Amino acid sequence: MAAASGLTWQRFRDLELSELTDAADGWRAASAFADAARERVDGDMGGRLAKTQDSESARAAVKRLKRLSENYHYVHTETGLVRGALDALAGELGAPQRRLREALDDAASLGYTVNGNGSVDYPAGGKNELTGAPIPGGSVVGNNGLIGAGNPGLYHDANGMYDPAMGSGGPALKSPNPHRAKAQDVADRLAHAMREAHEIDARYSTALHKLKAAPGLTVDTKTWADVASDADAVSQAAQNYLEKHLPLDKSPAERKEWWDHLSKEQREEYMSAFPGVIGNLDGIPALVRDEANRENLQLLIGQLGVKHDEASRDMLGGLKGIQEKLEKGGEPPMYLLGIGDEGNGRAIIAYGNPDTADNVSAYVPGLGTKLDAEFAGGTVNRAWQTAIGASEADPSSRTSSIVWLGYDAPQMTPGDLASGNSVMFTNDAETGAPDYNAFMAGISATHEGGDPHVTAIGHSYGSLTVGLAAQEKGGVPGADDIILVGSPGTGADNAQDLNVGKDHVYVGAADNDIVTKLPNHEEASGMTSGAVGGGSTGFVLGAGMAGPPGALIGGGAGALVGGIAGYAAQDAQTDPDEHWFGTDPASESFGATRFLVDDGPTIIEDHGKMKAHSNYFDPTKDQDSADNIARIVVGKSEEIKLETPR
Repeated sequence: MAAASGLTWQRFRDLELSELTDAADGWRAASAFADAARERVDGDMGGRLAKTQDSESARAAVKRLKRLSENYHYVHTETGLVRGALDALAGELGAPQRRLREALDDAASLGYTVNGNGSVDYPAGGKNELTGAPIPGGSVVGNNGLIGAGNPGLYHDANGMYDPAMGSGGPALKSPNPHRAKAQDVADRLAHAMREAHEIDARYSTALHKLKAAPGLTVDTKTWADVASDADAVSQAAQNYLEKHLPLDKSPAERKEWWDHLSKEQREEYMSAFPGVIGNLDGIPALVRDEANRENLQLLIGQLGVKHDEASRDMLGGLKGIQEKLEKGGEPPMYLLGIGDEGNGRAIIAYGNPDTADNVSAYVPGLGTKLDAEFAGGTVNRAWQTAIGASEADPSSRTSSIVWLGYDAPQMTPGDLASGNSVMFTNDAETGAPDYNAFMAGISATHEGGDPHVTAIGHSYGSLTVGLAAQEKGGVPGADDIILVGSPGTGADNAQDLNVGKDHVYVGAADNDIVTKLPNHEEASGMTSGAVGGGSTGFVLGAGMAGPPGALIGGGAGALVGGIAGYAAQDAQTDPDEHWFGTDPASESFGATRFLVDDGPTIIEDHGKMKAHSNYFDPTKDQDSADNIARIVVGKSEEIKLETPR
């Protein structure tokens, strides 16, 4: 069976797939050696030198060792990709090779001849009813037309001539020679196996041809961009393999069971070849996800480093900020549980190992959050502040504090407003809620103790995401308590709807946080109508008295007065506890426990900013709120300071 790749059925039959896996093992050893060398350079050499000596020559030596470490890192990554591609290639070729050999065995047992082009000769058989002579044999080819010359599936007599009276192998015409149908079946199976083999061969050949090192020893941004491209190529080539061998469509608990039953070599293969998949798979242990995502982080930085659009630059700033925090280290230790460039960026960061912690909190940020420098420098710190506060609230227990940016939080941009994916709509929260629940189910599945104290935290629009997640069947997996801060509503009428019991729903709402006082839809409609009507009237009156300048002044004043009047008119007719996304969580009618927070500055005092909306986690700006959150996280809610519901 000839093909452009040179893969004939004879070569495919005789191919020893163990040679591919043996080669993969060789690349695995090279990858492991490079990784171990990198660790020695970073730890025993560069790390020790940086700690023990402080001189210009020592700093220069550390810089050179850093470059050497990057070289080993590059070798480790590229050889891991080769290893993964070879293993996946061998895995995919196994099934079509087995089917090919089975078809050849059947041909041999029936006495048929398989020709070099894949056609199958069969002998005479049956009897001509008119003459009594045996019906001559013939030759058939597979129905997909990929082998040999001529039309697929056509019947040929013993002399190689097409006989239309004998049919074309279709269901309407049938050869009276009983061997013909059996031979056609064999030929079809051979052709199908080879078609699949050629497709697999082409996919992996393309990917493996990309895995070539550039000349020289410099490993820079361009180098890592090339590595990222290589990783994408391997992942695309192995997509069928991944879908077949990885439990992508299974529950986190099933994924954990799958991982537990893999050999050490299999785990290494998946991690080195597919870090972006393993690192973001809920149900995989935290230490594994962290290792895979640190690898994937470097690939993403390389990939975005050669792009020049604003979105890529913003995301690159966030990725580099996270990388700097990871390299710096500290206590509690930082774990990268998710990273990606989907949408506005994805990042899941934990302070403390959630698989071994006694307490786990997972905080969902809200409006305006995306993977950028502000996220790495500000939003992430909220998880760290909660972790530190928890260790002070209960020094005897271990806490893992997580920030979960696993969805696209709404952005206040014209594009978001036009598309309907803005803070005024529930679209983003509805999309994020099931993903948050899947992550939390993964936390439950991988926890080594089995039953940590779990707190779901939602801030701003993130509280809507948590609220919708809590209202899904079964609620947030594993959640014991829910904290809502700076919330515009959860989509629920009552705290009881959040599936943890209303006594386990806690709310922090600063009096000067305008997000917690967003008007309901009727009030907003009244404000708009009043502003339009008042602005029009003011414009006309102002123009009559003072011309164009008076029109502008009168229009603005009229809009303000009209908006206030419209809001007041609607407010008098609606439930005061009803906000934009449902019942005000801080209200008495919602039924949650409201804890004490600082009022924060007003917008006027804050010169138009919204610091009262952003201080809840920061003990330097709102000690009461930060302390209360920490106490709830460690299961000491009886010690929180309370505030009267609205």
